[in-house]
Amino acid sequence: MADALTLVGDRWALLALRELGFGVTRFTDIQGFTGAPRASLAARLRDLEASGLVERRRYSEHPPRDEYLLTRAGQDLMPVIGALREWGERYATPLVRDHGPDPSG
Repeated sequence: MADALTLVGDRWALLALRELGFGVTRFTDIQGFTGAPRASLAARLRDLEASGLVERRRYSEHPPRDEYLLTRAGQDLMPVIGALREWGERYATPLVRDHGPDPSG
């Protein structure tokens, strides 16, 4: 589990993988849907590519533009991402709301 979290345990990595799983393939679109800072998202996508979860493919030469696609390993991760999303919707979101205002101000 620790090795898997090293690859995908970052917020922006997980959100980028989620978007790729939804079929969002272009950097600007992934950034827009995740809210990730440009530099952070670029670094996470490079890491995901280096780990074999994502592949980058050129779709335009002038100007040079790439899109990102899930590899087989990335596709195999989608049920895990979906389960984490469902768990978060069930438990994490209500917990945040149930705590009320932050007592520290």
